[in-house]
Amino acid sequence: MINRNDWFEDLQKNISDLIARSPAADIERNVKGFLGQTFTRLDLITREEFDIQAELLARTRAKVDALEAQVQALEARVIALENRSSQS
Repeated sequence: MINRNDWFEDLQKNISDLIARSPAADIERNVKGFLGQTFTRLDLITREEFDIQAELLARTRAKVDALEAQVQALEARVIALENRSSQS
């Protein structure tokens, strides 16, 4: 007599084999392949690549902000020096 666990394993294997040989499996593979090709043509990036670029952009933005502050400070010093020399 067949053990109940063996029977369930046999049933699961048979169902898996049936699904693997069914048209549904072919359709799934074809759809995945088509979508993969379409996404490649769209030149999409992964979430990881997006996050890396977003982090780089944030760091660049911070550097630009710091440089803008430095330029403003230097401009203020130049104006102050020009005012002093014109008053003399």
